[in-house]
Amino acid sequence: MLDTGFFRGWLTAAAAAVEREADRLTELDSAIGDADHGSNMQRGFRAVMTVLEKEQPAGPGAVLILAGRQLISTVGGASGPLYGTLLRRTGKALGDATEVTSAQLTEALRTGVAAVAQLGGAKAGDKTMLDALEPAVEALGTSFAAAAEAADQGALATVPLQARKGRASYLGERSIGHQDPGATSSALLIGALAHTAGATE
Repeated sequence: MLDTGFFRGWLTAAAAAVEREADRLTELDSAIGDADHGSNMQRGFRAVMTVLEKEQPAGPGAVLILAGRQLISTVGGASGPLYGTLLRRTGKALGDATEVTSAQLTEALRTGVAAVAQLGGAKAGDKTMLDALEPAVEALGTSFAAAAEAADQGALATVPLQARKGRASYLGERSIGHQDPGATSSALLIGALAHTAGATE
């Protein structure tokens, strides 16, 4: 069973991963975006850590809702609303339970990812964060490690794609040959989830 501490641990691991990879995210974003994805994500997850230190959310869903709200209010560009929606909708789907199963988390994440797709009007293959998130959710039914692997592969698979949504889509064919920064940061989020699961097994 996954309790409140597990979800706090997941977000702490995600924040650490963003800190570690911020420069790389910005480098990827400088090729096809506004060169601010790393710094935006860094600012957002630092804010999440600050609010989690101050507040004691009562359950897994409350942890994710609080974190999502914080990302929406502190992250610039499209990333804040998209990541905030992912976490808030996942948290709402988990409800008020004090513990959830991995199967319940999988279904809740599926709801969150669908909300991201609706908000951004994107689908897998459009060279967005969905290229990492959708295969990750499908693989999560197998294991956390499989989800992390699927997310990493999904992010790598954006390199030959032409961007069809977001800032990168303005570049047309020039977006081909670059890894999508949003898919890359999404893979970090799923990797942090797998790391947390491994640490608690």
